Amino acid sequence: MKTPVNDTHLSAHLTSSSAAAFGHQSELYGTHLSTHFLLEEFLNTRKYPCNKPTLQHVVNMTYGCVMLLEPARQVVGPIIVNSGYRNEDVNRMVGGVRNSQHLLGQAADIRPRDAQQFQCLVDFLRTHPQTDQLLTARSGWLHVSWSPFTRPRHFIRIGYYK
Repeated sequence: MKTPVNDTHLSAHLTSSSAAAFGHQSELYGTHLSTHFLLEEFLNTRKYPCNKPTLQHVVNMTYGCVMLLEPARQVVGPIIVNSGYRNEDVNRMVGGVRNSQHLLGQAADIRPRDAQQFQCLVDFLRTHPQTDQLLTARSGWLHVSWSPFTRPRHFIRIGYYK
């Protein structure tokens, strides 16, 4: 079952972000997925130059930023993206699972810039209707995923990562 999207800003972000999906690596820098999140934050192409998204991946990341990460940022302040989109090679290199939503551009490993806001971020994402999966780590970061085309599962595991 599809979850309806009511955010009028989403289509504008999708249109402005889509051109970056087919350009050269240098064209990826400075491309906004949303007001405060850049495509380059989700790709880490400086470390993994082969990590290039398709247009669908960019659409998926944009959805996550507009519908979930921007609202979270309004509550906890700036958010650091440790990992976002991963192609199969990068996912294998970092030890990601074979069915990771990172492969689809539907997940991010994040932390608030202000570590004291971590629990507030967890609480916000735990109750947000667009959170598909929330897995937290004791070290102050968390994995969050979204699902643009299906109803979010709200799979929550606190302390999942050691």
